[in-house]
Amino acid sequence: MSEPVDTDHDLTGQMLIAMPGMADPRFDHSVVLLCAHSIDGAMGLIVNKRVPTLSLDDLLEQLEIERGMGSMDVAVYFGGPVESGRGFVLHSTDYPGAQGTMAINARFGMTATKDILVDIARGEGPATALTALGYAGWGPGQLESELKQNAWLTVEGDAAIVFDPDDGGKWARALRKLGIEPSMLSSGGGRA
Repeated sequence: MSEPVDTDHDLTGQMLIAMPGMADPRFDHSVVLLCAHSIDGAMGLIVNKRVPTLSLDDLLEQLEIERGMGSMDVAVYFGGPVESGRGFVLHSTDYPGAQGTMAINARFGMTATKDILVDIARGEGPATALTALGYAGWGPGQLESELKQNAWLTVEGDAAIVFDPDDGGKWARALRKLGIEPSMLSSGGGRA
């Protein structure tokens, strides 16, 4: 008999840290910022798997957006396997946004409309941002089940980790926020 799912514990704004031995290779050593979590499911963006063959300039060119003076360089990430052709901008909350901007919490916002890319290209975007193609999604109870199976650890979302350009170090830094040394983790599970 399975345990009841705790639907009162909202993980929005938390980082999910993939445990070693993650069954799905797309999530191996992933750090996911949860943008939404409710009884209906969860949605997040992988923040440490950059798309090496794609740049912001490529996206702007495809969308016919001209890059202006003062625009910042924003990394493009594999946000997850769901709707991989759809783009999202995860950003600091200093960006006022538009109708398409969702406040995640006091540190993060997410915008899925073209206007933020126009503003970034003009140098009028948020102070910090990353672009993600696709997202990670879980149906009702699915994430809770994966958490109970020890597939993920959770820790409070940290902008210093999420927006750090050192993608290779994000997973270890997220674990260290929990006081866990990455070298001490094994991919095998067990029960006491």
